[in-house]
Amino acid sequence: MDLLRTPEARFANVPEFPYEPRYAEVDGIRMAWYEAGPPDAEPVVLLHGEPSWSFLYRHVMRELAAAGLRAIAADLVGFGRSDKPAHPADHSYARHVEWTRRLLLDELGLTGITLVGQDWGGLIGLRVVAGHPERFARIVAANTGLPTGDIPMPEVWHRFKDAMTTAPVIDIARFVQSGCASELSPAVRDAYDAPFPDESYKSGPRALPGLVPDTPEDPAAPANRAAWQILTTLGLPFLVAFSDGDPITGGMAPILKRTMAGAAGLEHPVIAGAGHFLQEDAGAELGRRIAAFVTAT
Repeated sequence: MDLLRTPEARFANVPEFPYEPRYAEVDGIRMAWYEAGPPDAEPVVLLHGEPSWSFLYRHVMRELAAAGLRAIAADLVGFGRSDKPAHPADHSYARHVEWTRRLLLDELGLTGITLVGQDWGGLIGLRVVAGHPERFARIVAANTGLPTGDIPMPEVWHRFKDAMTTAPVIDIARFVQSGCASELSPAVRDAYDAPFPDESYKSGPRALPGLVPDTPEDPAAPANRAAWQILTTLGLPFLVAFSDGDPITGGMAPILKRTMAGAAGLEHPVIAGAGHFLQEDAGAELGRRIAAFVTAT
């Protein structure tokens, strides 16, 4: 596998993100993560999605640290400061699950984890939970799901998939902006572009939309169906914290509330005035909701 590594100078002017990168090697790939809060506190793992990176969680991390929790945000392979496979074919759903599992469970040795997953962060993180439920204490699903291809994806998602997989040039910041209800500053837009000096670094953003199981015959569909069978009966406290303005994943919220055993009896917040990237639009509120959930359970 040919790998690319974003020069550190690209991150020199990233605003509001004072967290030093930490690195571990997983299957020969350098993965990055960032921490805030007491190192011996309960770990809250924050997994981003497409096409962002851990910068997305900067406001959430601040709130979790203020509440005395250990916030750990990881860059998926192909994103942020993590190494980037040079070819879209190097990405697979199963590989991303295993890379993330290796980082969190083997390299960091985490236990008692509260998982927070948004977008692909949920698609990957929920699979890791299903495979190793004994290492997790709680789950927060924030504008995410675990598709099996048995329910059609919305048309807006198909348009996004087509754009990411066929456009000769991908404007990362523009795609993030399109998923936000608030207007991003030029500095924040630059931060989302920072991991990708040119098109050769963007195999992750190009590949991931095509890896979402959108037909029942998709290669990843059986593993996701098996994960559903485990997750729905686990009983781990399961918070559904969706925004009120996400046309891509919004339909998953009632399904998760209804089917996850650990969701019963909880008050599930709806984050008002936020889009798909609710961490960007309402990160402080989301962080406080997560902290309250950890404290209450």
